[in-house]
Amino acid sequence: MTASPRPLRIALLSYRGDPFCGGQGVYVRHLSRELARLGHHVDVIGAQPFPVLDEVEGPGSVRLVELPSLDLYRADDPFRTPALAEYRGPVDVLEFLTMRTGGFPEPLTFSLRARQFLARHRGRYDVVHDNQTLGYGLLGLERHGFPLVTTVHHPITVDRRLELEAAATAVKRLSLRRWYAFTRMQKRVAARLEHVITVSASSAAEIVEHLGVAAGAVSVVPIGADTRLWSPDPSVATVPGRIVTTSSADVPLKGLVHLVEALAKVRTEREAHLVVVGKPQKEDGPVADAVRRFGLEEHIDFRTGLTDRELVDLYRSAEVACVPSLYEGFSLPAAEAMATATPLVATTGGAIPEVSGKDDETCLAVPPADAGALAAALGRLLDDPALRERLGAAGRERVLANFTWQRAAELTAERYRAAVATGAGQRARAGRGWRYVT
Repeated sequence: MTASPRPLRIALLSYRGDPFCGGQGVYVRHLSRELARLGHHVDVIGAQPFPVLDEVEGPGSVRLVELPSLDLYRADDPFRTPALAEYRGPVDVLEFLTMRTGGFPEPLTFSLRARQFLARHRGRYDVVHDNQTLGYGLLGLERHGFPLVTTVHHPITVDRRLELEAAATAVKRLSLRRWYAFTRMQKRVAARLEHVITVSASSAAEIVEHLGVAAGAVSVVPIGADTRLWSPDPSVATVPGRIVTTSSADVPLKGLVHLVEALAKVRTEREAHLVVVGKPQKEDGPVADAVRRFGLEEHIDFRTGLTDRELVDLYRSAEVACVPSLYEGFSLPAAEAMATATPLVATTGGAIPEVSGKDDETCLAVPPADAGALAAALGRLLDDPALRERLGAAGRERVLANFTWQRAAELTAERYRAAVATGAGQRARAGRGWRYVT
């Protein structure tokens, strides 16, 4: 009888882990929980905004280890100047100076702090899992007994390209190039990695092409929905004409401006309103401008700070969910909407079709950045209850079959063990020997 592999001790790194500020925080929260349910012990090591984690009742465990930054982008005081007493060393100085010169320092400075932390805790972890930091500080961890696995959701160079294309002025383009300067570091680091996880075949191809990662180093591990939470509930009343979308950032990538225009077209023939899960958009930004231009102030509602239950019930209450993004490396909102059996309209940007499935079978698919196509698909669903019911049921079945966090955790743990085995083999070949520290 073969003994079961012993549980792993995992350091899961996330330089920005709040589940309300984007997909990376959602990833850390759900993956850590499911790894613990499999029996593993996970320390989530994160900076501000700190990850929000779920409690797990055996056999494994999840613990938050705070690795504070200077928190220069806090919501109530962005781009702040810290008091002198807040500086703890050279990394803090580097963080502040990079911010003051228009750069984004967190991936680099978090990686340097993480390296210092791990150096103080040799033997504590069997494997280190980096959640898209890709900072210089993480290079060479294997030499110190820390096999490294890195998740790259998608190359941030895609975000950089789309924002530069949307920039209206030379000054704005110059500012964006400075902000995204960290992507040069991420490309250099990624090219040296041996164990990369990504969430879709589309992202895998772009990681190889844009980041120079060897194709054999990349494994696709789809993520998905917490189907215990994201599920249908007939007791939640459907609100006529309600369209729901999630947009965590006011950037062209998310395609919200095209959805606003589509709503204006939809409303020419029927009543409809849009609920956006996310912060109100910048007053001088393209989304706010479009809302004013089309006179939709009374028909678009931005909501933040929702509990898990409130968020799920919001999607359950919608007649249609929409993912209007120009590009996604996966699309958690698509999977979560489908898990509630809410019918979905989604673009074909990036990996979205890998999640949403075939047009007219599990969703209605439209080209990115096409407000007319979005409006036509939304109107078709709003006008056809039978189609909504069919697509909703098919979408739910697709998620259950392909996109659950439990399956993601199982496949991720397999990649951990492969990295551990590779590290052990390298040490044995080098004559140094190596074993688990128990």
